[in-house]
Amino acid sequence: MHEDYNVFVKRVHHKYGIDLSLYKQKQMMRRTRSFYERYGFLSYEDFFMLGLTVDGEMEKRFIDRITINVSEFYRNRERWMDLRRLVLPELVAQNEALTIWSAACSTGEEAYTLRTLFSDQPKRDIKIIATDIDELVLLKAKRATYSSKSLRELLPHEVTEYFNNEGDNYTVKDRYRKSVTFSKHDLLNDRYMKGVHLITCRNVLIYFTEEAKDRILKRFVSSLTDGGFLFVGSTEQIFSPERYGLETYGSFIYRKTPLHEQ
Repeated sequence: MHEDYNVFVKRVHHKYGIDLSLYKQKQMMRRTRSFYERYGFLSYEDFFMLGLTVDGEMEKRFIDRITINVSEFYRNRERWMDLRRLVLPELVAQNEALTIWSAACSTGEEAYTLRTLFSDQPKRDIKIIATDIDELVLLKAKRATYSSKSLRELLPHEVTEYFNNEGDNYTVKDRYRKSVTFSKHDLLNDRYMKGVHLITCRNVLIYFTEEAKDRILKRFVSSLTDGGFLFVGSTEQIFSPERYGLETYGSFIYRKTPLHEQ
């Protein structure tokens, strides 16, 4: 089975540019195997040659599956409140204009959550750049329409403030959408932007190997301005953050040490 999987990994990398070897093997094998078994395939070989190669819709569903898209507004709300309390006042006090990167943004809930955190700063120049490897989820993010399930961490007055409600759908109001832009980006292969004041990348690093995680963290730090912040998920504590040029600033919040160079 492992040899069959290894050949499959090479083929996926060649065809789609997605390197599955940089994801934790047991988790990714379980994820991919359950996907192809659902469609009646018996091996990775058959799945690739008789499924992905000939069925465009299956390709899209497969890429959506392996890129792990799970998100909601204010997921782990207490951590977002920590970000609001500890980080936002400093960012606003020290910068007239802010560049924020929502990395691996999935369907956009995290990016729009970031924008709502600044809802009491209407005149601040805030640019939120949200990226993901999966073009299908980016399309949904741009539409900015969600079900009530995605809003379950929000308080009633926040739902009213941030969304227009039409039946079972909730669409982010224009004033929170206009400063958020979405684009495709592969954390493992593409160039990273510079001059970012805050990066959020939550509940994604846990799926990568230690080697890949190390590479991503180093590149995040190089993207941050001196004193910039990195906000990760609640199962993604960075041990020995000083080796990346980071210092712990709060729960799952890290600050780039001033004058640190990668």
